[in-house]
Amino acid sequence: MMKQTTTTTGCDMNDELYPLLFEPVLKDYIWGGRTLEKLGRTLPPQGPIAESWEIAGHDDGTTLVSNGRFAGQSLTGVQEQLGLDLIGRNNAWALERDKFPLLIKLLDASRPLSVQVHPEDDYALAHEGNELGKTEMWVVLDAEPGAELILGVKEGTTRELFGQAITDGALEPYMHRVTVQAGDHICVPAGTLHAIMGGILIAEIQQNSNTTYRVYDWNRVGADGKPRPLYIDKSLDVINFEQLEPSLKAPVLIGEADGVRRELLCANQYFVTERVFLEKGATFAGENDGRSLEIWGVLAGEVKINDIPMAAIQFSLLPAALGAYTVMAKTGATLLRTYVA
Repeated sequence: MMKQTTTTTGCDMNDELYPLLFEPVLKDYIWGGRTLEKLGRTLPPQGPIAESWEIAGHDDGTTLVSNGRFAGQSLTGVQEQLGLDLIGRNNAWALERDKFPLLIKLLDASRPLSVQVHPEDDYALAHEGNELGKTEMWVVLDAEPGAELILGVKEGTTRELFGQAITDGALEPYMHRVTVQAGDHICVPAGTLHAIMGGILIAEIQQNSNTTYRVYDWNRVGADGKPRPLYIDKSLDVINFEQLEPSLKAPVLIGEADGVRRELLCANQYFVTERVFLEKGATFAGENDGRSLEIWGVLAGEVKINDIPMAAIQFSLLPAALGAYTVMAKTGATLLRTYVA
Protein backbone atom coordinates (compact mmCIF):
# COMPACT_ATOMS: atom_id res chain seq x y z
CA MET A 1 0.00 0.00 0.00
CA MET A 2 1.34 3.46 -0.87
CA LYS A 3 2.37 5.53 2.14
CA GLN A 4 1.04 9.01 2.79
CA THR A 5 3.56 11.68 1.83
CA THR A 6 2.16 14.50 3.90
CA THR A 7 3.15 15.59 7.40
CA THR A 8 1.75 13.11 9.88
CA THR A 9 2.11 14.94 13.20
CA GLY A 10 -0.57 17.27 14.48
CA CYS A 11 1.48 18.73 17.33
CA ASP A 12 3.89 21.58 17.89
CA MET A 13 6.95 20.21 16.07
CA ASN A 14 9.47 22.09 18.23
CA ASP A 15 7.97 20.46 21.35
CA GLU A 16 7.83 16.96 19.91
CA LEU A 17 10.97 16.63 17.77
CA TYR A 18 14.58 16.43 18.92
CA PRO A 19 17.93 14.98 17.79
CA LEU A 20 17.64 11.20 17.93
CA LEU A 21 20.37 8.87 19.17
CA PHE A 22 20.42 5.11 18.50
CA GLU A 23 21.69 1.77 19.75
CA PRO A 24 23.90 0.29 17.00
CA VAL A 25 23.28 -3.08 15.34
CA LEU A 26 26.45 -5.21 15.06
CA LYS A 27 27.34 -7.55 12.17
CA ASP A 28 29.89 -10.35 12.56
CA TYR A 29 31.12 -10.85 8.98
CA ILE A 30 34.34 -12.81 8.53
CA TRP A 31 36.49 -9.83 7.53
CA GLY A 32 35.89 -7.94 10.77
CA GLY A 33 37.99 -7.60 13.89
CA ARG A 34 37.89 -5.93 17.31
CA THR A 35 38.95 -2.40 16.37
CA LEU A 36 35.61 -0.90 17.41
CA GLU A 37 36.59 -1.58 21.02
CA LYS A 38 39.20 1.16 20.62
CA LEU A 39 36.30 3.56 20.02
CA GLY A 40 34.81 2.58 23.38
CA ARG A 41 32.24 0.23 21.89
CA THR A 42 31.11 -2.78 23.89
CA LEU A 43 31.39 -5.89 21.70
CA PRO A 44 30.40 -9.50 22.25
CA PRO A 45 33.12 -11.32 24.19
CA GLN A 46 34.40 -13.30 21.21
CA GLY A 47 34.55 -13.21 17.44
CA PRO A 48 35.02 -10.54 14.79
CA ILE A 49 32.69 -7.58 14.44
CA ALA A 50 32.81 -6.15 10.94
CA GLU A 51 30.07 -3.51 10.89
CA SER A 52 28.22 -1.34 13.35
CA TRP A 53 25.00 -0.06 11.82
CA GLU A 54 24.68 3.31 13.53
CA ILE A 55 21.45 4.60 11.99
CA ALA A 56 19.53 1.91 10.12
CA GLY A 57 15.99 1.09 9.05
CA HIS A 58 16.45 -2.01 6.88
CA ASP A 59 14.98 -5.50 6.96
CA ASP A 60 18.49 -6.78 7.74
CA GLY A 61 18.94 -4.47 10.71
CA THR A 62 16.99 -1.67 12.39
CA THR A 63 18.36 0.56 15.12
CA LEU A 64 16.39 1.50 18.24
CA VAL A 65 16.18 5.05 19.55
CA SER A 66 18.12 5.43 22.81
CA ASN A 67 16.99 8.88 24.03
CA GLY A 68 13.89 10.97 24.60
CA ARG A 69 10.25 10.12 24.15
CA PHE A 70 10.92 7.69 21.29
CA ALA A 71 13.43 5.65 23.34
CA GLY A 72 13.11 1.93 22.67
CA GLN A 73 11.27 2.42 19.39
CA SER A 74 12.70 1.35 16.04
CA LEU A 75 13.71 3.88 13.43
CA THR A 76 11.13 2.40 11.06
CA GLY A 77 8.46 2.74 13.74
CA VAL A 78 9.33 6.38 14.31
CA GLN A 79 9.14 6.97 10.56
CA GLU A 80 5.66 5.42 10.46
CA GLN A 81 4.55 7.91 13.12
CA LEU A 82 6.26 11.05 11.83
CA GLY A 83 6.37 10.54 8.06
CA LEU A 84 7.80 13.57 6.30
CA ASP A 85 8.35 15.35 9.60
CA LEU A 86 11.18 12.85 10.08
CA ILE A 87 12.67 12.36 6.62
CA GLY A 88 11.61 15.51 4.74
CA ARG A 89 9.88 16.44 1.51
CA ASN A 90 13.03 15.73 -0.51
CA ASN A 91 12.61 12.09 0.55
CA ALA A 92 8.89 11.75 -0.23
CA TRP A 93 9.76 8.87 -2.57
CA ALA A 94 10.99 6.90 0.46
CA LEU A 95 7.53 6.80 2.01
CA GLU A 96 6.12 5.55 -1.28
CA ARG A 97 8.75 2.77 -1.30
CA ASP A 98 8.32 2.15 2.47
CA LYS A 99 12.02 2.92 3.00
CA PHE A 100 14.19 5.02 5.23
CA PRO A 101 16.47 6.78 2.71
CA LEU A 102 19.95 6.34 4.20
CA LEU A 103 22.08 3.90 6.16
CA ILE A 104 25.03 4.91 8.37
CA LYS A 105 27.73 2.38 9.30
CA LEU A 106 31.14 1.92 10.83
CA LEU A 107 33.29 -0.71 9.07
CA ASP A 108 36.21 -2.49 10.71
CA ALA A 109 38.01 -4.03 7.73
CA SER A 110 40.62 -5.95 9.66
CA ARG A 111 40.86 -8.25 6.65
CA PRO A 112 40.02 -7.53 3.01
CA LEU A 113 36.40 -7.44 1.94
CA SER A 114 35.41 -9.27 -1.20
CA VAL A 115 35.91 -7.62 -4.58
CA GLN A 116 32.37 -6.41 -5.22
CA VAL A 117 29.97 -4.01 -6.88
CA HIS A 118 26.56 -2.55 -6.04
CA PRO A 119 23.70 -2.00 -8.50
CA GLU A 120 21.89 1.21 -9.37
CA ASP A 121 18.24 1.68 -8.36
CA ASP A 122 16.61 0.43 -11.57
CA TYR A 123 18.63 -2.79 -11.63
CA ALA A 124 18.03 -3.44 -7.92
CA LEU A 125 14.29 -2.90 -8.31
CA ALA A 126 14.17 -5.27 -11.29
CA HIS A 127 16.29 -8.03 -9.72
CA GLU A 128 16.14 -7.63 -5.91
CA GLY A 129 12.49 -6.91 -5.12
CA ASN A 130 11.92 -3.60 -3.37
CA GLU A 131 15.62 -3.10 -2.61
CA LEU A 132 17.35 0.18 -3.42
CA GLY A 133 20.57 0.55 -5.34
CA LYS A 134 23.67 1.44 -3.39
CA THR A 135 25.66 4.58 -3.92
CA GLU A 136 27.92 5.12 -0.92
CA MET A 137 30.84 7.11 0.45
CA TRP A 138 33.59 6.42 2.96
CA VAL A 139 35.56 8.52 5.39
CA VAL A 140 38.74 6.79 6.58
CA LEU A 141 38.94 7.03 10.37
CA ASP A 142 42.12 4.98 10.76
CA ALA A 143 44.41 3.05 8.44
CA GLU A 144 47.56 1.02 8.80
CA PRO A 145 50.57 2.31 6.84
CA GLY A 146 50.23 1.38 3.17
CA ALA A 147 46.54 0.46 3.50
CA GLU A 148 44.78 0.16 0.14
CA LEU A 149 41.43 0.12 -1.60
CA ILE A 150 40.45 -1.41 -4.91
CA LEU A 151 38.55 1.33 -6.72
CA GLY A 152 37.45 1.05 -10.32
CA VAL A 153 39.22 -0.74 -13.15
CA LYS A 154 42.49 -0.18 -14.98
CA GLU A 155 42.79 1.43 -18.38
CA GLY A 156 41.96 -1.04 -21.17
CA THR A 157 39.58 -3.18 -19.09
CA THR A 158 36.46 -4.37 -20.89
CA ARG A 159 33.54 -6.51 -19.81
CA GLU A 160 34.85 -9.36 -21.97
CA LEU A 161 38.40 -9.21 -20.60
CA PHE A 162 37.17 -8.91 -17.04
CA GLY A 163 34.74 -11.80 -17.44
CA GLN A 164 37.52 -14.03 -18.75
CA ALA A 165 39.77 -12.93 -15.89
CA ILE A 166 37.13 -14.06 -13.40
CA THR A 167 37.04 -17.47 -15.08
CA ASP A 168 40.84 -17.66 -15.05
CA GLY A 169 41.17 -16.40 -11.47
CA ALA A 170 43.47 -13.62 -12.68
CA LEU A 171 41.76 -10.33 -11.79
CA GLU A 172 44.78 -8.40 -10.54
CA PRO A 173 45.80 -6.84 -13.89
CA TYR A 174 42.36 -5.21 -14.16
CA MET A 175 41.77 -3.88 -10.62
CA HIS A 176 42.84 -0.33 -9.80
CA ARG A 177 44.36 0.19 -6.34
CA VAL A 178 44.71 3.38 -4.32
CA THR A 179 46.52 3.98 -1.02
CA VAL A 180 44.56 5.67 1.76
CA GLN A 181 45.19 7.23 5.13
CA ALA A 182 43.12 8.63 7.98
CA GLY A 183 41.10 11.65 6.84
CA ASP A 184 40.69 10.56 3.23
CA HIS A 185 37.19 10.41 1.78
CA ILE A 186 36.04 8.29 -1.15
CA CYS A 187 32.84 8.75 -3.18
CA VAL A 188 31.65 5.37 -4.50
CA PRO A 189 28.80 5.57 -7.03
CA ALA A 190 26.77 2.44 -7.75
CA GLY A 191 28.55 0.41 -10.41
CA THR A 192 32.02 0.99 -8.96
CA LEU A 193 34.18 -2.13 -8.69
CA HIS A 194 35.69 -1.92 -5.21
CA ALA A 195 37.12 -3.67 -2.19
CA ILE A 196 38.19 -2.27 1.17
CA MET A 197 41.44 -4.03 1.97
CA GLY A 198 42.73 -4.95 5.44
CA GLY A 199 43.72 -2.56 8.20
CA ILE A 200 41.15 0.20 7.60
CA LEU A 201 38.42 1.66 9.83
CA ILE A 202 35.75 3.54 7.91
CA ALA A 203 32.59 5.57 8.45
CA GLU A 204 30.16 4.80 5.62
CA ILE A 205 27.18 6.80 4.39
CA GLN A 206 25.03 5.04 1.81
CA GLN A 207 21.65 4.45 0.30
CA ASN A 208 19.56 2.20 2.50
CA SER A 209 20.49 -1.04 0.75
CA ASN A 210 22.24 -4.27 1.66
CA THR A 211 22.70 -5.64 -1.86
CA THR A 212 26.26 -6.66 -2.71
CA TYR A 213 27.38 -8.61 -5.78
CA ARG A 214 30.63 -10.41 -4.98
CA VAL A 215 33.01 -10.86 -7.88
CA TYR A 216 35.89 -12.51 -6.02
CA ASP A 217 36.38 -13.52 -2.37
CA TRP A 218 40.09 -14.39 -2.16
CA ASN A 219 39.34 -18.16 -2.21
CA ARG A 220 38.28 -18.13 1.43
CA VAL A 221 35.36 -19.77 3.19
CA GLY A 222 32.68 -18.40 5.45
CA ALA A 223 31.90 -19.31 9.06
CA ASP A 224 30.13 -22.45 7.82
CA GLY A 225 33.31 -23.68 6.12
CA LYS A 226 31.87 -23.15 2.64
CA PRO A 227 32.79 -20.52 0.04
CA ARG A 228 30.55 -17.49 0.17
CA PRO A 229 28.37 -17.14 -2.94
CA LEU A 230 29.54 -15.08 -5.91
CA TYR A 231 27.27 -13.18 -8.29
CA ILE A 232 29.25 -13.10 -11.51
CA ASP A 233 26.51 -12.46 -14.06
CA LYS A 234 24.90 -9.68 -12.03
CA SER A 235 28.31 -8.16 -11.34
CA LEU A 236 29.17 -8.02 -15.03
CA ASP A 237 25.76 -6.45 -15.70
CA VAL A 238 26.32 -3.53 -13.33
CA ILE A 239 30.09 -2.82 -13.23
CA ASN A 240 30.87 0.55 -14.79
CA PHE A 241 33.80 -0.32 -17.05
CA GLU A 242 34.17 3.35 -17.98
CA GLN A 243 35.24 4.18 -14.43
CA LEU A 244 38.94 4.02 -15.20
CA GLU A 245 41.55 4.43 -12.48
CA PRO A 246 39.69 6.98 -10.33
CA SER A 247 41.78 9.02 -7.94
CA LEU A 248 40.93 10.36 -4.50
CA LYS A 249 39.46 13.86 -4.59
CA ALA A 250 40.36 16.78 -2.35
CA PRO A 251 37.59 18.31 -0.22
CA VAL A 252 36.04 21.51 -1.54
CA LEU A 253 35.99 24.43 0.88
CA ILE A 254 32.43 25.72 1.37
CA GLY A 255 33.09 28.44 3.92
CA GLU A 256 35.13 29.45 6.93
CA ALA A 257 34.12 32.00 9.58
CA ASP A 258 33.76 32.40 13.35
CA GLY A 259 35.58 29.17 14.16
CA VAL A 260 33.52 27.06 11.73
CA ARG A 261 35.07 25.49 8.63
CA ARG A 262 32.95 23.48 6.18
CA GLU A 263 34.17 21.19 3.40
CA LEU A 264 32.10 19.42 0.75
CA LEU A 265 33.07 15.76 0.47
CA CYS A 266 30.45 14.06 -1.73
CA ALA A 267 27.27 15.27 -3.43
CA ASN A 268 24.92 13.11 -5.48
CA GLN A 269 21.19 12.64 -6.00
CA TYR A 270 20.91 10.56 -2.82
CA PHE A 271 22.85 12.59 -0.24
CA VAL A 272 25.27 15.43 0.36
CA THR A 273 28.01 15.02 2.95
CA GLU A 274 30.07 17.83 4.44
CA ARG A 275 32.93 17.73 6.92
CA VAL A 276 32.61 20.43 9.55
CA PHE A 277 35.45 21.60 11.78
CA LEU A 278 34.53 23.56 14.93
CA GLU A 279 36.97 25.39 17.16
CA LYS A 280 36.37 25.11 20.90
CA GLY A 281 33.37 27.25 21.80
CA ALA A 282 32.28 27.76 18.19
CA THR A 283 28.66 27.21 17.16
CA PHE A 284 27.11 26.06 13.90
CA ALA A 285 23.52 27.27 13.58
CA GLY A 286 21.18 25.46 11.19
CA GLU A 287 17.49 25.06 10.50
CA ASN A 288 15.60 22.00 9.35
CA ASP A 289 12.63 23.50 7.53
CA GLY A 290 10.94 20.28 6.43
CA ARG A 291 12.91 19.63 3.26
CA SER A 292 15.39 17.06 4.57
CA LEU A 293 16.55 15.23 7.64
CA GLU A 294 20.14 15.80 8.69
CA ILE A 295 22.53 13.22 10.12
CA TRP A 296 25.46 14.52 12.15
CA GLY A 297 28.39 12.33 13.14
CA VAL A 298 31.08 13.34 15.62
CA LEU A 299 34.47 12.06 14.44
CA ALA A 300 36.59 13.88 17.03
CA GLY A 301 35.93 16.06 20.06
CA GLU A 302 32.79 16.81 22.04
CA VAL A 303 29.74 18.85 21.06
CA LYS A 304 26.18 19.58 22.05
CA ILE A 305 23.43 19.44 19.44
CA ASN A 306 20.76 21.56 21.07
CA ASP A 307 20.94 20.21 24.63
CA ILE A 308 22.15 16.69 23.73
CA PRO A 309 25.85 15.96 24.39
CA MET A 310 27.74 13.90 21.81
CA ALA A 311 31.30 12.64 21.53
CA ALA A 312 33.36 10.60 19.08
CA ILE A 313 32.28 8.30 17.46
CA GLN A 314 28.54 8.99 17.63
CA PHE A 315 25.78 9.83 15.16
CA SER A 316 22.49 11.68 15.55
CA LEU A 317 19.44 12.03 13.30
CA LEU A 318 17.89 15.49 13.23
CA PRO A 319 14.27 15.27 12.00
CA ALA A 320 13.41 17.30 8.92
CA ALA A 321 10.82 19.39 10.77
CA LEU A 322 13.02 20.02 13.80
CA GLY A 323 13.33 23.73 13.07
CA ALA A 324 16.33 25.73 14.31
CA TYR A 325 19.20 23.83 15.89
CA THR A 326 22.74 24.54 17.06
CA VAL A 327 25.90 22.44 17.19
CA MET A 328 28.18 23.89 19.89
CA ALA A 329 31.75 22.65 20.33
CA LYS A 330 32.77 21.90 23.92
CA THR A 331 36.23 21.08 22.52
CA GLY A 332 37.71 21.36 19.08
CA ALA A 333 35.61 18.96 17.01
CA THR A 334 35.37 17.31 13.60
CA LEU A 335 31.94 16.27 12.35
CA LEU A 336 30.17 14.87 9.31
CA ARG A 337 26.90 16.47 8.20
CA THR A 338 24.66 14.60 5.75
CA TYR A 339 21.38 15.71 4.16
CA VAL A 340 19.39 15.25 0.96
CA ALA A 341 19.34 18.27 -1.36
